[in-house]
Amino acid sequence: MIQISEPEERNRTFRVGPIRPPSEADSLLLQVTNGCTWNKCRFCTIYKDTTFKAFSADSVKQDIDTIAAYAQQVRAYRSLAGLWDIDGLNEHLSRLVSDEERQCFYMVANWLLRDGENVFLQDGNTTALSSGRLSDVLIYLKQVFPQIKRITSYGRAENLSRHDAAYFAELKEAGLDRIHSGYESGSDEVLQLINKGVTSEQEIRAGRNIKAGGIELSIYFMPGIGGKDLTVQNSEGTARVIREVQPDFLRIRTAAIKPGTELYGMYESGDYSLCSDDDKVREIRRVIELTEGVTTTLVSDHMVNLLQEVNGSLSGNPGDSDRAEMLQLIDDYFAMPETDRRVFQLLRRTLRAYSPSDLENLTAAQWQQLRDAVRDDPPDVWDAKMNDYICRYI
Repeated sequence: MIQISEPEERNRTFRVGPIRPPSEADSLLLQVTNGCTWNKCRFCTIYKDTTFKAFSADSVKQDIDTIAAYAQQVRAYRSLAGLWDIDGLNEHLSRLVSDEERQCFYMVANWLLRDGENVFLQDGNTTALSSGRLSDVLIYLKQVFPQIKRITSYGRAENLSRHDAAYFAELKEAGLDRIHSGYESGSDEVLQLINKGVTSEQEIRAGRNIKAGGIELSIYFMPGIGGKDLTVQNSEGTARVIREVQPDFLRIRTAAIKPGTELYGMYESGDYSLCSDDDKVREIRRVIELTEGVTTTLVSDHMVNLLQEVNGSLSGNPGDSDRAEMLQLIDDYFAMPETDRRVFQLLRRTLRAYSPSDLENLTAAQWQQLRDAVRDDPPDVWDAKMNDYICRYI
């Protein structure tokens, strides 16, 4: 009979925040702050009703201890040969009393079944903590789980810009390997429009210091977030920031203007015009054109992105075919007739296609039906429909 220890009665669960990057899907989620220090971006509602709070190091350590107790339970279902008793894990899960306990057990089990090597620190601005408090947490986390190979975190660019390279070097020494930061745009006009509360120069300073401190940097770009009026500024300003910073990763997050946001209110009042899917793809192409030679890898790892196959190195170094392949994929898309591009947009947004090549599987009757369905909408009506579809996934 397997003897399984339980977390202490006073602390049977640990905190888990609302979001994490897609690249952290297999990571353990450890919440060290709650909410966002800014919480005023016009496109975001995630933390709308949340007051920012930074948890004490002792409080986070208590959560780490609770995770360790769950890990002990989970590991009891692994044989000496390294095989997992999945039925036993599921049966144990079913015996837990509360939804919160089940969530915690499931997360730790899922993490350990996938080697238990990566951890993501939540919420929206973990690096708002002092380096000493965050380092304390990082060191303790790696002491409790020595198998950890990568620890990552979100960081708000404006806050990150306040710290010098030595701050980030200290966090690197303590165990922080990568920072994700939602730059969204490198254009000051766009940043002001969306009330991001940061300037492009702050983004550049933050990025350079993070890199100088030895931490990987992953920044996010939102094609279309500036609307039609600022589409050129959005792409060209972002390209400038990328050239100056050379982040390790540029992650594409296609803009979705959600009901309930300030930006959507501006759209309804006529003060903001939605970009089309084609506009957004053109912005990505322009960024690729203007960043040749940087050491950055472009990543399209979210289902809101239309052309998810556009991934690769931006360097354009000899022997590196990624740039040419990405540009060709985009050019092939634009070589399609407008009606056929609409067909693909509809199928992509309804999860019935991944790539334009999937259209080759349509029968003649399906083609005719789909073309009839998409061709009559005026551009603004069509763009609004596609925006509505994208909002389902944000």
